Amino acid sequence: MNNEEISTQAAEIISSDREHIWHHLTPHNAFKNSDPLIIKSGIGMRVTDIKGTEYLDATSGGVWSVNVGYGRQSIANAVRDQLLEMCYFANSAGSIPGAQFAERLLQKMPEMQDADGGAKGKVYYSNSGSEANEKVYKIVRQLAHINGDGRRHKIIFRDRDYHGSTIGALSSTGHQQRKEQYGPFAPGFSEFAHCCCYRCPFGKTYGSCDIECAKDLETAILREGPDQVGAVVLEPITAGGGIIPPVPEYFPIIQAICKKYAVLLHIDEVVCGLGRTGKWFGYQHYDVKPDLVTMAKGLASGYAAISCTVATDAVFNQFAAEDAGTLDYFRDISTFGGCTGGPAAGLANMDIIEEENLLDNVVQMGEHLKDRLFGLQEKYPVIGDVRGKGFFAGVELVSDRITKQPMHESYLMKIVAHCMAQGVLVGRTNRSFTEFNNNLCLSPALIASRRDIDDIVDAIDHALADNPL
Repeated sequence: MNNEEISTQAAEIISSDREHIWHHLTPHNAFKNSDPLIIKSGIGMRVTDIKGTEYLDATSGGVWSVNVGYGRQSIANAVRDQLLEMCYFANSAGSIPGAQFAERLLQKMPEMQDADGGAKGKVYYSNSGSEANEKVYKIVRQLAHINGDGRRHKIIFRDRDYHGSTIGALSSTGHQQRKEQYGPFAPGFSEFAHCCCYRCPFGKTYGSCDIECAKDLETAILREGPDQVGAVVLEPITAGGGIIPPVPEYFPIIQAICKKYAVLLHIDEVVCGLGRTGKWFGYQHYDVKPDLVTMAKGLASGYAAISCTVATDAVFNQFAAEDAGTLDYFRDISTFGGCTGGPAAGLANMDIIEEENLLDNVVQMGEHLKDRLFGLQEKYPVIGDVRGKGFFAGVELVSDRITKQPMHESYLMKIVAHCMAQGVLVGRTNRSFTEFNNNLCLSPALIASRRDIDDIVDAIDHALADNPL
């Protein structure tokens, strides 16, 4: 096709998109004066839009998913071959890639095993992070009936954590603006304090505090009634809420409180899982043994839809009823949890992470990313805090460092747009809070090189320089 034909085709696709597509998280009045972004192709760290403009992607597909980068033929071929052999059967039956991927996944999660290594855990397949979390909520509620009168069904969640877009998942989410206008929400969910030291909810300073943010979980359990709380759900690192890693003492305190009150610990690894932080899972940085772990996004790097709910055998065995007539087994199904393309992609995705030593790359280049961002913080007073781990970094912008007044979201929109004009895609906190939509979010693919990191940070540098307060 010549340039004129390509331009005509692009105009037709853009027109079709504008007429027929309802985009995610997007106010559509913006398309009255501008075209929707349509990504046509991708290779490695870079994507190209339908007009031929190339971008360095520091968001792993916009929502932290394409962990091993674009254009991976080995994953595409694995999915194609599997779909031709057997594309789908409901997961009441098994599949070859389903069994293989579950076994391999659990090998990366030794914390889910018993002390003697005998119990390995179990994997439940579905197709999105929201759905994976919903499965846990159903597990908790059903266990309340299996082991009692149903009272122990409540779930405690953390302020600023995000767990999905369904009504149940939103009910357990600490993002006020994301929840606005979608109520009423499901009963049985209650919130406790976030763990952002930069904005300590208790007005303390790390080093002289008593880790009140973790101990607030006990306050929440006592408030709701210890005989009514079944689980607590936490992201290992708060993601969409501002990329907030906890201090080292945090999770051991959380674990001790859970054990004290016999509360299940559910870790939501939908974002951090499969290498983003430099370990297979984010919780593995923090000396903690979860009872349930959910994951999606990076499991197959976006090449197929897949999510997993992983339970210890201690949880699973409570549903292993011998009586065929009982209701005490997990009576749940996920239609596309039976699609074999997901685990086939997951196996190939894991191969790449191991063969290319991508966890090591994340650790090494993650340090470089952090150093470069700290350099920007020294240069620009507008940067109040830099935080994160591995290839998961947040840059909080403020209008005043002393008062920590959050920068208005409109300023971040300018910075993101300026980076995009330079050919770099960066993320930001998007309509999540009443005042804390002030974080730039960086989550490059695990393959990012030193040059990629420099190009990303340089784009932010130029954007801040060209947009002084």
